[in-house]
Amino acid sequence: MSGKTVETALENATSEASLRHARGVSAKIKSAIAADPSKFRVLTGDRPTGNLHIGHYFGSLRNRVELQRAGVETWVLIADYQVITDRDGTGPIKDRVFSLLTDYLAVGMDPEKTTFFAHSQIPELNELMLPFLSLVTDAELRRNPTVKAELEATDGRPMSGLLLTYPVHQAADILFCKANIVPVGKDQLPHLEQARVIADRFEARYGHPDGSEQPVFPRPQALLSEAETVLGLDGTKMSKSKGNTIEIGMSADETAKRIKKAVTDSDRHITYDPAHRPEVANLLLLTSLASGEAPEAIAEEIGDGGGGALKGRLTEAINDYFAPIRARRAQLENDRSYLEQVLHAGIARAREQAQTTLSEVHRALGMSY
Repeated sequence: MSGKTVETALENATSEASLRHARGVSAKIKSAIAADPSKFRVLTGDRPTGNLHIGHYFGSLRNRVELQRAGVETWVLIADYQVITDRDGTGPIKDRVFSLLTDYLAVGMDPEKTTFFAHSQIPELNELMLPFLSLVTDAELRRNPTVKAELEATDGRPMSGLLLTYPVHQAADILFCKANIVPVGKDQLPHLEQARVIADRFEARYGHPDGSEQPVFPRPQALLSEAETVLGLDGTKMSKSKGNTIEIGMSADETAKRIKKAVTDSDRHITYDPAHRPEVANLLLLTSLASGEAPEAIAEEIGDGGGGALKGRLTEAINDYFAPIRARRAQLENDRSYLEQVLHAGIARAREQAQTTLSEVHRALGMSY
C-alpha cells in the first residue's frame, strides 16, 4: 500500500460504512466461535497505569471471561512498556502489574486457559519492531489517527519516538502470538488496520519461509465490542486520573462514598434520558449493568425518589454484584507467590511462542545463521 492508501484505510476504519462492515464481521466471528472455538486465538490487554475499575469490567473484562468460557484460547498482555509512551516515569509499575493480574483472576479468568504476560519480559516480541518498522514510513505513522489522538491527549508535549511507533508496537503484540481476533471498541479499529497493513506488507515483501503456503502472520480481525459506553461518576469519561471511577477492588464502604458524590441533576423525578440527562442516565445504566434490570424500568421504580434513591440503588447493585469478585480478589492479593507463579508461567509460554515466530521471521528474511 502507498502512504496515502494506508492513511485512507486507517481513517476509513472508523467510518460508518467500515463500522457496519466490522459489525458484520464480528457477527460472523461470534457464530464461528459457537461452532468451533478452537479456530481462534484472542489477544487483548491493558496498560498498568492504575487499578482497574468497573468501566473496564463492563466494557471488556466480562467479555474476556465469556470468550474464555466459550473455549477461545486467550492471551492477555500487561503492556508495561506502553506506560512510558506518554509519560516520564513508570510509577509503582510492579505493584500495578500484579494488581492487574489479581483483577483478571478475580473476575474469573483462568490461567489454565489464558496466557498472562508482561510486555517487557518478551524480548523476542519487541525485536519484531525492527523488521516491522521497515514496513511503514514516518509519514504514515504521523498520519495515523491513533498517534494523532494520543498526541493531542498529551497537551502539547513533544512526541516521543515510542509514541510515534505505538501502532507498530501494538501490531507486534498482536502478530507475535498469531492472534486472529482482537476485541476492540470502534475507536480502536485503526490499531487493527495497521496490524493488517504490516502483515500484508511482510507477506508481499518476504513471502513464505521454507516454501510453506501459509503466511507467517494471519490477518487479525476485530471482534467489535457493543458494550454500552460507561461514563465516570461525574458524567465525564471514566478515568483513573480523574478519580471518578469505582475500582473493582474497592470495599463496599469506599464504593458507597464514591457513589454518594456522583453527579445527578436538580430534577427529582428520575427518567432514563441519555440525550438530555446524561449523568442520571449513566447512573441508571451502571445500575442496569450490575442488576440485569432495564434502565427504563429502574427509573420508573425510583420515580420521584430523586438522586438519593438512585444512588442507593446503584450502591446496592454494585456491591452485590462485585461482592464475590472482591472476596476472591482479597484472597489472591494475599498470595503473592501464586500470582508470581501464574505470571512466570505465562511469560514462559509467551517467550516460547515469540521465539518460534521470530525464527519464522528470520527465515523469511534470510537471516538464519
